[in-house]
Amino acid sequence: MAVLRSRLGRKLLLLLAAIAGAGIVLGLVFAGSPTRLAEGVRIDGVGVGGLQAGDARALLERRSAALAHRPVVFVAGGQRFRIAPVTLGVEPNWAAAVDVAQRQGDGFGPLRGFRRINVEFFGADVTPPVSVLRGPLEYKLRQIAKEVDRPPRAAALVRHGLRIAVVAGRAGRALDRKAAADVVVRALSSLRRSGPVQLPLRSVPPRATASRLSPAARQARLALSGPVLLEFHKTLLRLTPQVLAPLLQLPSDGENALHLGGPAAERWFVRFGRRLEQSARAATFAVHGDSVEVVPSRAGLGLDTARTARAILAAALRRTNRVAHVAVETVAPKLTTAAARRMGITGVVGSYTTEYGGIPNRIHNVQLVSHLVDDKLIAPGTTFSFNGATGARTAARGFLEAPVIIDGEVTTGLGGGVCQVSTTVFNAAFEAGLPIVERINHALYISHYPQGRDATVDYPDVDLQFRNDTGHWLLLRTSVGSLSLTVTLYGTPTGRKVVSTTSPLVAHGKPPLQRTVDRSLEPGQKVVDDPGVPALTTSVSRDVYDATGTLLDHDVWYSSYRASPKLVRIGPPKKKVAKAKEKPQQPATTTTRQS
Repeated sequence: MAVLRSRLGRKLLLLLAAIAGAGIVLGLVFAGSPTRLAEGVRIDGVGVGGLQAGDARALLERRSAALAHRPVVFVAGGQRFRIAPVTLGVEPNWAAAVDVAQRQGDGFGPLRGFRRINVEFFGADVTPPVSVLRGPLEYKLRQIAKEVDRPPRAAALVRHGLRIAVVAGRAGRALDRKAAADVVVRALSSLRRSGPVQLPLRSVPPRATASRLSPAARQARLALSGPVLLEFHKTLLRLTPQVLAPLLQLPSDGENALHLGGPAAERWFVRFGRRLEQSARAATFAVHGDSVEVVPSRAGLGLDTARTARAILAAALRRTNRVAHVAVETVAPKLTTAAARRMGITGVVGSYTTEYGGIPNRIHNVQLVSHLVDDKLIAPGTTFSFNGATGARTAARGFLEAPVIIDGEVTTGLGGGVCQVSTTVFNAAFEAGLPIVERINHALYISHYPQGRDATVDYPDVDLQFRNDTGHWLLLRTSVGSLSLTVTLYGTPTGRKVVSTTSPLVAHGKPPLQRTVDRSLEPGQKVVDDPGVPALTTSVSRDVYDATGTLLDHDVWYSSYRASPKLVRIGPPKKKVAKAKEKPQQPATTTTRQS
């Protein structure tokens, strides 16, 4: 028995050895050359089996180059789009694909043969990696999406008179850009071209459907089924369905709630609000001599539109007791009595008066700008700007043409006379001992202004500014008449003492002479129309002391004024009398006859 088993074992080993030897022989037979690609290998559908790696790569690159400028037709939403690989920089990496194909039948001896048998019988198709320019690809997809995308339409309620209808929604569509990018790149890099390539689209559902709006439709029909009574001040106002219908804001754009709103509702509530509103009155200041008292404020009353709208809608959605109560709200004044008293405006801090005249247009401008700066409140620590308080001087704001100084010459322009007010304001702040932040003198000397204490302005570049350093609010008031202007600063009296010194007006040189010939004058006659003014300089110093006599501030303002020419008219020159010229004598002529 043991001998029999031994013989069977030897035969089995011999059989296995024979099978192994046959396998090795078979593997060697199919192993082929390691430098050639295995039979049955395809790259992007192109058979490259049996080719050297370099030859396979060259073949693939030639075919790819031939297709680089040939567009592929893509279809989406019933539209066709032609795209060539070169426009998007699509470049398959054929070298990498050949390397992968070569590894399909690679190996040592019989092992390579067995792997190639598998490839030959079952095949192997290699897809190359592809590079693409992302910018042009995304731009092209945006262009396609712009053409094929269709937004969804949400279901909505519409009103025809008093009838409410539901408009069904509609699904939209959109290009699936991520999936479409893969489709485009794959199609453009492929060597296999067929018919048009379908781009993937996705459905976009509407934000609201007809079934979702059914409850709102029922509510709208109920709201317009009868009148609503609006109660205010023990009065009932009847809102008929015809009045109420335009005020209803029907659901749209995905909403499903009913409410009052829209332009028609806004206009109606504005008109209705005027029937019951009471304007608020801000606290003001009344001046009695040198003292100031606060005129109390008064709260106002106004329609609470939001609460009233909700009350009307709630009543309209009831089948019985369709009464809505008007909601009102208190309107606070811009300045309350308590806030005004905390400002500390009780008396005079500084004041100044200037006299003026001129043509009617100039007087008009002085009065106009005086009203613009009147009642200005200046908070503690802030800087008052004359230009900021008055704004631009334009014809649209009522300013007229009047004499002004431009580039050192007197001419006419909009707003002539404004500097009368700015000069008066400057002097009021000067006398109050307030810090002057910005002040510029006129180009020419003006004798009716206080010497060295004039202040010119020119919107928006040349300004007059002073700072409130009193620790309390200041109120600027103007009192303008036909011949004089007074500017007063009210606040908490500081007890400051202002001592000022004005240096003499110093002339520099003589005024320039400007002659013109006037032929209406006699020859040699001379008329002086304006004696002119030489260039002038002056200065003003100011010392500000507090109530204890301590010096708070010392300032000096220097003013330089241009010269204005002496204007002289002269007669034409005398005509010169021409002397008669003597005629030269002619020489005598003698004639001799010969015979």
